[in-house]
Amino acid sequence: MIEFHADRPVVRSSRGLVTSPHVLASQAGAEVLSEGGSAVDGAVTASSVLSVVYPHMTGIGGDAFWLIYDAKARAVRYLDGGGRAAARATIDAFARLGLSEVPYRGPLAGTLTVPGSVASWTMAHARYGRLPLRRCLESAIGLARDGFEVGERLAKWCDVARVELAKSPEAAALFLTDATVVRNPDLARTLEAIASDGWYGFYDGDVAAELARYADNVGGFFGRDDLRAQVARWSEPIRGTYRDVTIYETPPPTQGFTVLEMLNLLEPFELHSRPLFDPDRVHLMVQAKQVAYHDRDRHLGDPRFADVPTERLISKRYADQRRAVMDRERALPWDRIPSYGSLAGDTVYVAAVDREGNAASLIHSVYGNFGAAVVAGRTGVVLQNRAAYFSLDRKSPNRLEPGKTPLHTLIASLGFRDDRLWSVLGCMGADGQPQIHMQVYSALIDHGLDIQQALDMPRFLSGRFGLLEARDTLHIEGRFPSETVAELEKRGHIIDRWPDWNESAGHANGITIDPATGTLFGGADPRSDGEAIGC
Repeated sequence: MIEFHADRPVVRSSRGLVTSPHVLASQAGAEVLSEGGSAVDGAVTASSVLSVVYPHMTGIGGDAFWLIYDAKARAVRYLDGGGRAAARATIDAFARLGLSEVPYRGPLAGTLTVPGSVASWTMAHARYGRLPLRRCLESAIGLARDGFEVGERLAKWCDVARVELAKSPEAAALFLTDATVVRNPDLARTLEAIASDGWYGFYDGDVAAELARYADNVGGFFGRDDLRAQVARWSEPIRGTYRDVTIYETPPPTQGFTVLEMLNLLEPFELHSRPLFDPDRVHLMVQAKQVAYHDRDRHLGDPRFADVPTERLISKRYADQRRAVMDRERALPWDRIPSYGSLAGDTVYVAAVDREGNAASLIHSVYGNFGAAVVAGRTGVVLQNRAAYFSLDRKSPNRLEPGKTPLHTLIASLGFRDDRLWSVLGCMGADGQPQIHMQVYSALIDHGLDIQQALDMPRFLSGRFGLLEARDTLHIEGRFPSETVAELEKRGHIIDRWPDWNESAGHANGITIDPATGTLFGGADPRSDGEAIGC
């Protein structure tokens, strides 16, 4: 067995487990489970705490997507918490402003779509919660009201976003001070309103009025009617198989199908017969990514507005056709199968399993670092910039239209062996998310690593973080053997050598379950501030 470790073993529990990228969130979620809360209760709790203590990566001004496993019904349900574009959000509106693309930061991006995460929390809780919603939000309210210590990562990202945050007086007052403790009493009051009135407390009360006032004051898009129209939507997940594992992913408008397509492309190459750091393995994974992302950019959009051929894209037959594009010997040039996304993005992922075996796989994000880098008036809410993913090209399936959800990089996953829940897995990282799913699943399935080892394993990400980088740059952590990297360079890959533990390689978290004993095994990414905590 190959050993990877960052001074932490896998966490074991038989009564429930929560893992997330911040220890305070995992602790709060595990406490709720220990009180008899459900997996959804634990996930809402952890997600709400992260909305306070990890504002550079998530918040209630963002979107969220869920896969929920109902152990009694033996069924997986998908919940779409993607925010919809406002009624005034049109391509013509941007043309009148002289803009050819949606700005990446600022109030235009922040108010173009309505935050969807709270609608998803309240809908998931209404169906699967056991404890009162107020109990689930209690820790987050206390941390927002009384304050929390600023960690090294948050301090670093505040500095990185300093110029953008300074443009928003409300954001600057929160995040650009020299204080070692951050207090956000406005956010505490917003969370209190949700705890008291659920969906109505955010979308149809005083909070909604202040969100709409802010948008109107800064020339933004959403108004009271847009907020009232925002609901989460139950739908069907997508699934595929890789060797002996059935893998569920979130469907369009998320990019979950790319994980299944990549694994379909790779399966005949029998990665389990190759060494973990074999250059062929990395080379083939990068090419599978290139093919799947090319398909993503050609087809993916909101399925309520665009015809997304999901079943074809995730079929084994389609992978057999597309595999012919892959080159066993040389790196594929970007312009042969181009894709246009970016690896830059910030997100949190929460995995929770309760004592009955129910599971919640929750991905929650404001997209970029601090989202749009604006705080919406007196709500304390950091607004997302997910709307920057919309295209203003009228021919694109992802073109901006009122009521539409943009293409989402957010994905969450569940895995099953012999029809029994086996894995709960996800990560942050924008376009890096499917690549991390692919690498972690391969480590677990092909090489038998435990969940913590699979998360500790050195990673690569193919793509670019900034406009000055080549689109097919291969970013690779320093712990890869030098001979592997040398061979990849020889094959034509453009290499960016990262330090050993690079946060840009993403925060992944996960839980696996021993089907024979029911024992839960939790892992947390050492590149984050997280922990897996059992109860």
